[in-house]
Amino acid sequence: MSNENVNHITPYHELDAVLREMVNSIHRILRDNFVGAYLQGSLAVGDFDEHSDVDFIIAIDREISSFQLQDLRAMHKRIFNLEEEWARHLEGSYFPTAVLRDYTKSGGELWYLDNGSSILVRSNHCNKIVVRWILREKGIVLSGPQPSTLIDPIPVEVLRRAILKSINESGHEILTNPEPYNNRFYQTFIVLQYCRKLHDLRTGAVGSKRSGAEWAKRNMDRSWADLIDRAWDGRPNPAYSVRQPADKADFKRTLEFVRMVMREATTFAAEEGLMKVGDD
Repeated sequence: MSNENVNHITPYHELDAVLREMVNSIHRILRDNFVGAYLQGSLAVGDFDEHSDVDFIIAIDREISSFQLQDLRAMHKRIFNLEEEWARHLEGSYFPTAVLRDYTKSGGELWYLDNGSSILVRSNHCNKIVVRWILREKGIVLSGPQPSTLIDPIPVEVLRRAILKSINESGHEILTNPEPYNNRFYQTFIVLQYCRKLHDLRTGAVGSKRSGAEWAKRNMDRSWADLIDRAWDGRPNPAYSVRQPADKADFKRTLEFVRMVMREATTFAAEEGLMKVGDD
């Protein structure tokens, strides 16, 4: 694999260097088990900036062996300790191609690296229909074949059911126990996420937080526009904002916003015949 595969992929030279080192290291460890390395998330759909996670997917031919896992864990710890701050904001999973290809296999655990962590753990965080859709339709190739050759097409109704399930499950969790989300980071994150989720449900395609926010301001009651604008303005510096209490009035309105989006989503789903819950 050539280093050129990861040159000038992102707007940040330091991030390109970190990705180049990570992908080359993974390829050396996995050898013939390596299929491809890709970026998804905000880098793929838009609105990526210096405060974003760096969402990656590694496609593998078969499950990682115990020896490979040992070497990968050591490698991720080494990458985490590089000088570049980007090295501590990598987040992604290792997907066997048989699992990656078939969206009906969503939900199972994969080897996963969380943002801000250096340790590979088992998690279903990335094993979702929405992640497959982003990767197939908009994924960025770091190395390997085009992701569309590795993932079967996802019908729009399947994507919409996954988004509907995400809206309802996340919403019930937030509304049932709101206190863990009562900080500036989560308050703004929830508003922008629910703008995007409703936008994606209606359009049948996954977009960016920015496109979701702008769509929401055009298509929702104008009384929500100020809350959406403040959420976008409050997005930078998540390490700081997560330690700051949310504005009381904004947090109350955010919970109302979640309820409203859930109602709108249910109404749209009923109209489109999507009430059968799909996998997320």
